[in-house]
Amino acid sequence: MPDAAHDTPHTVPALPSPWRARVPRYADVDALVALRRLDELQGTGESHAARPGIESEVVGLASWTRRQLVAVADDDVPRAWITVHDRAAGRATVWGYFDRDVPEVDAIAETFYRWAEDAAVAMARLRGVTATRLDESPFAGDTRQLGWLARAGYAERRTWLHMVRPVTPDEARLTARPGVTVRPVERHENGLPVATDLQTVHEMLETSFQDHFNSYRESFTEFVQRLREDPGHSWDHWWLAYVDDDGRPVPAGTVVCSSLAAPAGGAPGTYVEYIGVTRAARGRGVAKSLLATVIADAARSGRDRVALEVDADSPTRADELYRSLGWETEHVTESWFKDLDLDG
Repeated sequence: MPDAAHDTPHTVPALPSPWRARVPRYADVDALVALRRLDELQGTGESHAARPGIESEVVGLASWTRRQLVAVADDDVPRAWITVHDRAAGRATVWGYFDRDVPEVDAIAETFYRWAEDAAVAMARLRGVTATRLDESPFAGDTRQLGWLARAGYAERRTWLHMVRPVTPDEARLTARPGVTVRPVERHENGLPVATDLQTVHEMLETSFQDHFNSYRESFTEFVQRLREDPGHSWDHWWLAYVDDDGRPVPAGTVVCSSLAAPAGGAPGTYVEYIGVTRAARGRGVAKSLLATVIADAARSGRDRVALEVDADSPTRADELYRSLGWETEHVTESWFKDLDLDG
């Protein structure tokens, strides 16, 4: 059994009987899909969890940068799942999913969040940093999960709006604003992107978000690897925007998208992973041009919606822009942080 090597006493915490913790396996994927859907239903009233993404997290490319545990009883079916994602130096994203009908769920959650903190500290020490931030995004109003996080030492820091906009076939004709040029990331004959364009995308995002409250440096290799982990990733969903500066095109922004799986009986959609405009180019229609490009591409591809996430407290008031262009809030999450000083 390849996972047995990880199930050692010093890394796996004890749980109240009849529960035990272990590393998830390929055979657990369907149960974890059901657990994720249950979590979304509890938080939003509907679920969009798709098997490919969860399989990637458990046993695919995305599992390589994660440490995770599940809780099982005698039937060996996971009823709780926690993951710690080594996002970047000084950053660990935590996700906890728990079946609320389990009588011992409060004790399991407490143990799992304590283990997650230990895992994040170990990741930080491997990177040679002396501080790290744990970041989880519970659904707003989920008092049960918020209580677990508060008892684990997390504090609420931000609110995020998850917005969606319908797409109609006639929007395939949308174009960029005058003075703005948007083009796809250039690709070689073998379909792989040209390195300089990828590096420009990374630079645009790093500079666009440097004044954000939670800004941190993510290396180019971490950035590319993380986005490629998503089963919805496709290089033809990356675009660059340019503005004219004395007759010379200057990079001004970028948008990176992925594919949303089609629900039963429905059509696929597009998800905006990142959209960024440099400070010098703001107010020139760059963001609207990038969004028009994404909408037009979705319309041409037979997709019926474009979804995104936006910081409700962003100083750029991006949520107002999205509303003016037809986006509406579908549900709300919060950012809860716990900052750790490894030497403290």
